[in-house]
Amino acid sequence: MWAWELQGGFGLQNLRRVERPDPTPGPGQIVVQMSAMSLNFRDLLMVEGMYNPKQRLPLIPLSDGVGRVVEAGPGVRRVKVGDRVCPTFFQGWVSGEPTMEKLKTPLGGPLDGVAAERMLLSEEGVVVPPAHLSDDEAATLPCAALTAWTALVQNGGLRPGETVLIQGTGGVSLFALQLTKLLGARALITSSSDMKLERARALGADAGLNYRQTPGWSAWARAQTDGRGVDHVIEVGGAGTLEESIKATRPGGTVHLIGVLSGTKTELTLTRVFMQAIRLLGVLVGHRDAFEQMNRAFAQAGLRPALDAHLDAAALPEALGRLGQGDHVGKITLGV
Repeated sequence: MWAWELQGGFGLQNLRRVERPDPTPGPGQIVVQMSAMSLNFRDLLMVEGMYNPKQRLPLIPLSDGVGRVVEAGPGVRRVKVGDRVCPTFFQGWVSGEPTMEKLKTPLGGPLDGVAAERMLLSEEGVVVPPAHLSDDEAATLPCAALTAWTALVQNGGLRPGETVLIQGTGGVSLFALQLTKLLGARALITSSSDMKLERARALGADAGLNYRQTPGWSAWARAQTDGRGVDHVIEVGGAGTLEESIKATRPGGTVHLIGVLSGTKTELTLTRVFMQAIRLLGVLVGHRDAFEQMNRAFAQAGLRPALDAHLDAAALPEALGRLGQGDHVGKITLGV
């Protein structure tokens, strides 16, 4: 079988398409023939050595994908040959609270990821995606969609009538937008691009702001809520945006810490956090049970992910380079 490997060092230039032996399933294991994959910013950071500089190589990158079960080992009961499945991001986190052991099992680093013709997986590490989704659409669910679901639904308990401030129009952000509207809440969007804001409005955003034109966007967010502040912030910027997110949040509201696009270290005015009882809540994708709950919601609502571009898996380095340019709106997918 073919696979993409990161070999000899970090960087897109060190991605190599190689041949590996076909996997054989043991007890409780399945072999999945991959049909589509999607990209996350984490994938680019991992390949560039910026996510985990100590990651052991060689590594098969990428965490999100979909395929069909082509072989099943003895004792497999959860799925059968012919089923379409998505590998879970955390192979060892089925349910409950996270532990250090569970959090050591993500695909695409440290475990080999989905950028391969076939994958050997535990039957416990896959879910069946909604039937109404195409392969490209289903491939976007394991990391980006589940992160938004965990933040707003699993952890945040988003209720109708609340207001969510969403940063940007990347994968997690657009899923957060779709879920916000699905649950009857109000969505505010910030972006560096008027074109991206128009796309977000077409997907249901109630209001948008170009932060390059108005850097102090927390005042705008508070004005959108009659000075009260927003109930939730989908914080994907990190160091460069966290202070504004806190200023935009109402007393008792939640800032969901998801990304670090503008850096990992910052100084905070802590008095605003504790004097207004604001929750800063780290979100790291989610567990398999939440994934299956989310899939039922997607199926019931007929929700479809927003896609940007489809490329061939043979163009993985170019696709990751495109991701790094930040011009996309929605998910970049790869077909096998």
